[in-house]
Amino acid sequence: MLAVVGWPLSELIAPDWMLQNGCAPSVLNGFNPVSALATVVFFAGFGFFEYTTALRNTASTPSGKKHLEDMEAVWKNGVAGDYGFDPLGLYSSIGDSAVARKGLREVEISHGRMAMLGITAFAAWEKLTGAPIVENSMFFHPNLLLPALFAGYVAFNQVYEVDNDGQYILQVKMSDEGRARVENLKMSVRATGNAVRTNPVAKVVAGVGEKAAGITDKVMKFAEGAGDNLPNF
Repeated sequence: MLAVVGWPLSELIAPDWMLQNGCAPSVLNGFNPVSALATVVFFAGFGFFEYTTALRNTASTPSGKKHLEDMEAVWKNGVAGDYGFDPLGLYSSIGDSAVARKGLREVEISHGRMAMLGITAFAAWEKLTGAPIVENSMFFHPNLLLPALFAGYVAFNQVYEVDNDGQYILQVKMSDEGRARVENLKMSVRATGNAVRTNPVAKVVAGVGEKAAGITDKVMKFAEGAGDNLPNF
């Protein structure tokens, strides 16, 4: 997860002598002597840390005692990756219960898996293109595409709802509130057009409004049909 942030950040702010043709040092991009030495030292340090802590007993630590209590009916060997490091007490921040702590562990795992996919995408893209991931990317340069995509996502969620069983998407359909919002929008557009038809310039605006309402109808019908035709899992 830190690497997903550190990789593009290094390409944006690190000096050229630390990079490989503008790309972050990696197995696919290559290393220079300095970055190779830093990588060896880093992995050696964490390798030694893992070696000295892999078989440690956590039953007597505060978090270890919580895990023994949480899972006494199913498991007696603690939780993998428990180093007892929680100085701010965040482990029980959403609830001091086995279910809440399990939820936080699952969030960490899911975020870690997404980060793995992100790092894989970074490495593959740079290998294929020979260009840094921050080059010509909507995520790392000022542009209108990313805000437009976010606005579209927000608008979609204002109109449609997604039915799922917690694991699979079952159906995408227009919600009752979304249908009402669309109808209100169309009525507002038509009312505005009717109110200003006497103005020559406004006639053009009104015509655009009518076309926009018609396009909205077509888009909503298409999207609703597509949502109804999604396969059930």
